[in-house]
Amino acid sequence: MIKAILTDVEGTTSSLSFVKDVLFPYAREHMADFVRHHGREPAVRLLLDEVARLAGVNHADDNRIIEQLVRWIDEDRKITPLKALQGMIWENGYRRGDFKGHVYEDTVRNLRQWQARGIRLYVYSSGSVQAQKLLFGHTEHGDLTPLFSGYFDTAVGGKREMASYQKITGIIGASPEEILFLSDIKEELDAAGQAGMRTVWLVREGDIDDAAPHLQATDFDRIAMDGSISNEAVEKLSEMPKRRKSGDSKPPL
Repeated sequence: MIKAILTDVEGTTSSLSFVKDVLFPYAREHMADFVRHHGREPAVRLLLDEVARLAGVNHADDNRIIEQLVRWIDEDRKITPLKALQGMIWENGYRRGDFKGHVYEDTVRNLRQWQARGIRLYVYSSGSVQAQKLLFGHTEHGDLTPLFSGYFDTAVGGKREMASYQKITGIIGASPEEILFLSDIKEELDAAGQAGMRTVWLVREGDIDDAAPHLQATDFDRIAMDGSISNEAVEKLSEMPKRRKSGDSKPPL
């Protein structure tokens, strides 16, 4: 029985284009001004110092730090201080109404139904917890943050590492087979499966591959019926091995 659902964000609950075409460019455009105007604030300075340490540049050279941050954005690097700074910039954008967080309608409908039936909902994203709360707190469907019982980011570990999902399982307080992980990335699903979680691979674009190592669904409606995990999904999930070897074949994403 599924007691908790852990979901990815980009490509799963929300469109990749929103993150890549709206959020990332916004953070890139405003990074320099943000650092220059807020760089002396203790919370921001702590993050900038960590960027300097990781990049091997002078802690006092904000110009070099800004250049490094912009480079990481262009490279789509999943670096914790960068994600935290992006979250701060996005917070300003959300509060000014420059944009609203995108969440698919089928996601909203099913999350509400699942939560109403007592299934606990959690988010795990490479974006910071702050960024997650901002996105779900400022959507076209209103504030969705009351639906969630908790949030996880890379502070708990990398999303392609089995240990991260083991740690999350302990925090959630359920057995791994009682947790369903939703993502559009195979390697993340592999890691969650190796930790014993149930998995569903969201394929928002493209064709379903019946031979894929994880149950695939085109949207949340395909894995939900009347607000619960569908009988078809549960049956397929129960037939899947709880642990997978890292050497299993990997179809292209």
